[in-house]
Amino acid sequence: MNFITILLTAVGLSMDAFAVSLTIGLDVDKDKQKKAALMSGVYFGGFQALMPVIGYLLGVKFTKYIESVDHWIAFVLLAVIGVNMIREALSGDDDKEEMPADYLNHKKFVMLAIATSIDALAVGVSFAFLSVNIISSAVTIGITTFLFSVAAVVIGKKIGEIIKNKAEILGGVILIIIGIKILLEHIIK
Repeated sequence: MNFITILLTAVGLSMDAFAVSLTIGLDVDKDKQKKAALMSGVYFGGFQALMPVIGYLLGVKFTKYIESVDHWIAFVLLAVIGVNMIREALSGDDDKEEMPADYLNHKKFVMLAIATSIDALAVGVSFAFLSVNIISSAVTIGITTFLFSVAAVVIGKKIGEIIKNKAEILGGVILIIIGIKILLEHIIK
């Protein structure tokens, strides 16, 4: 995988964190906006960087058994993740209703960060099958998510809920397109 593909994967993965951070931005008081933006960036970016590494380490153990179908596994994982993101965005569920009222504490941020980074674990497994450099990929994913999360809190404070579902849909579409690209790269050689 080249850097552009990794970066697009990072953007796709960061959309859940973006949507949650946007919701945080909607709720946060002006005097707590900087703290909320920093906490969103650190927690979401940190977990988005950590989860692919964990997935990668799990995937490496099984690579020799499934190398002949690794591109199909990557495609299916990314497609399922992408479709789920799109389905959740179109379902009309309001993340704001699920968010605890006092979410600016570490325990609740950890729960939100885990919830938004589960997809990155599956992507890490697919990276193992594709022999991707996991360290540079995880750093790219973490930094991208950090930046998107910080920006989302600021944007959420300014423009409201208009973008939230569209961001998740865009993230899902990006992941599906990357899955198709991986599949086609291996089938058409």
